[in-house]
Amino acid sequence: MHRLLQYFPCLRQYRDALCYNRIMDVSFHFTQQTIQRYKQVQALLDQLDPEAEPRALIVPGSPQPSGNIIVFPGSFNPPTNAHLAMLEQAQQFAYSPTFSSHQEDRDLLLYAAMSKRTTDKENVERPLLLDRIILLDTLLRSRLPGTGIMLFNRGLYVEQAEAVRSSFPAVKRLFFLVGYDKIVQILDPHYYEDRDAALRTLFSMAELLVAPRGTADADTLFNLLSQPHNRQFAPYIHLLPLSNAYRDISSTRVRQHSAEHLQDVPEEVRRFISETHAYDPPMRLEDGTEIDYYEQRARALQALLKNETS
Repeated sequence: MHRLLQYFPCLRQYRDALCYNRIMDVSFHFTQQTIQRYKQVQALLDQLDPEAEPRALIVPGSPQPSGNIIVFPGSFNPPTNAHLAMLEQAQQFAYSPTFSSHQEDRDLLLYAAMSKRTTDKENVERPLLLDRIILLDTLLRSRLPGTGIMLFNRGLYVEQAEAVRSSFPAVKRLFFLVGYDKIVQILDPHYYEDRDAALRTLFSMAELLVAPRGTADADTLFNLLSQPHNRQFAPYIHLLPLSNAYRDISSTRVRQHSAEHLQDVPEEVRRFISETHAYDPPMRLEDGTEIDYYEQRARALQALLKNETS
């Protein structure tokens, strides 16, 4: 154990709860407060059946959805400075003439969102959806107080729009926040049997805010929406300005080369990456033993939550 502490000093931090993995001879410590937060979120995930009708839930501490809301769906694996910048910019959308010319209609609630998906039981998802939700919750509480987290059982935008409308009938106007790469996919006919019918259904329930990505800018979006087959949907799609500084930040790059892109994520995320080793390959010790720290941590956490609820 002493040798492992040399590699994983974060094991010293927690005193309240202990979960022990006999195979790897590694101990994982979690505070009671942390365990409680994990249990609350896991209970929500257990209610979300991907095969059931579209449904949405909110993480405890999130505002109850009503009135006008913006929902930013994503995997947030991990959350980056670009994600935060997009959410911050979305807050300013309420003051745009595009949103409303009436002061009394400018109240706006903001949510980051994730959808539940089937996990390959043979492999540990890195990080667990549960870990990503808790990390995002920690980040938003610190950086964007008042921003909620919404959880979906489905992944398509039209299904998520249906989920919001059925789960939160007090919502009046719904916007999905997306990057430019997503709007290209949404408008691509190759993804549909009947694109126009599907998009009419989507835009009967929601509108889209599009943030530039890479070299795409306002003119790029204008040209896309000016194409004859897209013009009918242009009134439901709005540009959300975003600084050039954030357009090339990528969660994929952070996952694949975290050490080279730590400047692209907030301090809370850097700490999570360092302490959990979520994106690190297995470590080979001098005696040839391989330790996949995050995989063992994930299994220990799942076992701990199972014991807590049994």
